[in-house]
Amino acid sequence: MNPAELDLEDFLKDLEFLVNIDSGSADLDGVSAVAAFFEEEFTKLGWQVIRRDVGSNVGPCLEILSPGNRNDHDILLLGHMDTVFPKGTAAERPFHIEGNRAYGPGVMDMKSGDLFALYLARLFHRTGEATPSICLALNSHEEIGSEQSRGWIEDLARRSHRAFILEPGRANGDLVFERKGTGRYCLNFHGKAAHSGVDPQNGASAINELAHWVTELHKLTDFDTGLTLNVGLISGGTSVNAIAESAEAEVDLRFVSQDQADLVEARIREMARNPFTPNVTVSVTGGVSRPPMNASDDALVLCRKVDAIAAELGVRIGWQKTGGGSDGNFTADVGIPTIDGMGPVGGRAHSREEYLEVDSISERFALLAGIVRTLKA
Repeated sequence: MNPAELDLEDFLKDLEFLVNIDSGSADLDGVSAVAAFFEEEFTKLGWQVIRRDVGSNVGPCLEILSPGNRNDHDILLLGHMDTVFPKGTAAERPFHIEGNRAYGPGVMDMKSGDLFALYLARLFHRTGEATPSICLALNSHEEIGSEQSRGWIEDLARRSHRAFILEPGRANGDLVFERKGTGRYCLNFHGKAAHSGVDPQNGASAINELAHWVTELHKLTDFDTGLTLNVGLISGGTSVNAIAESAEAEVDLRFVSQDQADLVEARIREMARNPFTPNVTVSVTGGVSRPPMNASDDALVLCRKVDAIAAELGVRIGWQKTGGGSDGNFTADVGIPTIDGMGPVGGRAHSREEYLEVDSISERFALLAGIVRTLKA
């Protein structure tokens, strides 16, 4: 491994600049500011930057092409510019380093991974070596499901030979070769209000119906097969002495196969048609948002190539399946070999304690550079 391939001091300065920009998915100005940084820096290097406006309620996405890029890409790199944190978080707890760890909103999920792509471009520019046909896609709203950008990502994937997702490596350094599919359902329960002491028999409790749904949906969870449901948010009622006229719940779904998703969908629709509580109706919105990222034979071959490159560089890696979704779910679903977790190592994503292992940056970047140099179509 050549440590000169990445100037760590410069990298940390750029990372500090990006982390100190609030860029929650709904903060369109913040996401646009992050996009403007990458647009300016890649343009300086002769890469073509195309802004993709995929919806008025989300920030711009960036499609960034290496010099001389063909319509088909040797490598598709994926990142996202948004975080889960509200405006004001960067001022409250800005980028800082304690010991070997860097902290701040989005420091590992995933502004450091995004920077890997820029430093890869800078490496090829500095060395003058031939650049493979690379397409970098920077999403503006991955953290809220990528609904508007999904078609764009899938189109890029169909024109690529393989995809590497610059999400962080797991806390133990593992790369990710499989992810569960994800879904979200919003349930609205509509009953009839009544006084709980005077005439409860004339009411129909939306909360009672919600309670039935919580227990029935959680019965579908099967840890052995990887199917999990979680009713994570509930609300309802207006007063403790009133039969609840309305209630709401949101359900998170994680699944390994489409058959599992179909099973859940069928059960939800069946319960909506046949409520447990007389005179209560149920409306359901939502559904599957990301298909599962299951490793194809070609993906497993790619994993072995990555193993060989890592061994040659002296970088220790492992492989992991994870329940969290990413945009790699989309690329894998259209049939191209996909490896996730190619960013530096960190942990505690989406929390105040989110951290990045500083000493992982150089070696993980060397691994990415080694892979890109080796895997040309």
